[in-house]
Amino acid sequence: MRNKFIAGNWKMNTTRADTASLVRALVDGASGIQKTTIMVAPPFTNLETAGHLLQNSNIKLGAQNLYWEDKGAYTGEISAAMLKDLGCEYVIIGHSERRQHFRESNQEINRKIQVALRHGLKPVICVGESLENRERGQTLGVVEYQLRNCLAGFTPEDAEAFTVAYEPVWAIGTGRAATPANAVEVHSNIRTLLAEMFGARVAEDIRIQYGGSVTADNIESFIQEVQIDGALVGGASLKADAFLKIIQAAER
Repeated sequence: MRNKFIAGNWKMNTTRADTASLVRALVDGASGIQKTTIMVAPPFTNLETAGHLLQNSNIKLGAQNLYWEDKGAYTGEISAAMLKDLGCEYVIIGHSERRQHFRESNQEINRKIQVALRHGLKPVICVGESLENRERGQTLGVVEYQLRNCLAGFTPEDAEAFTVAYEPVWAIGTGRAATPANAVEVHSNIRTLLAEMFGARVAEDIRIQYGGSVTADNIESFIQEVQIDGALVGGASLKADAFLKIIQAAER
């Protein structure tokens, strides 16, 4: 059985003081969680603060992005080695906001996954369709195209470190979540595709999260579905009470 995985993507929010306050509240509130994997991904500037406070807790540290080169003249970029040095275990790759605002391609995402694996970071790989794609009935084709290109060239052994996050772009930050039935259809197709690419055993173990306006109010309807292995949470992860309710729903 796959244990649930709840991840908080803080995006471009929080100062170091905000981070310290939020992490302390989460560490205290989640201390009894045993079955659910928990990860938070603060901004780069707050990773050290968060990492220090997360030591000896059951909450993992993740980053929101990385660059595919190990070092060099890449002003403003952050390497996998830097993230490992700060205690990161996970890294989010290919988030829809990176694709949309920074024009990240599937091929660039593939390179980022390669470097993450080389440095022992576990990638959370994001895929999802736009509202236009969904209205045209293109959802499954778009997600398959993204996955096949993002995951091209990896072995079944590589894939054991993967988490996939399905995030319908039209539901992110809009308050308009997909229905559980929408999510289950896509999650089921993702798992079928992963089985084709990496074998049934590996595919069965890969966790597939839902991400798209997940809240404490709607998490129950998603998390009860057997094909939904957790959530990639945005705004609700910035509020300790809301995020803890989401974690507790996954733990039940």
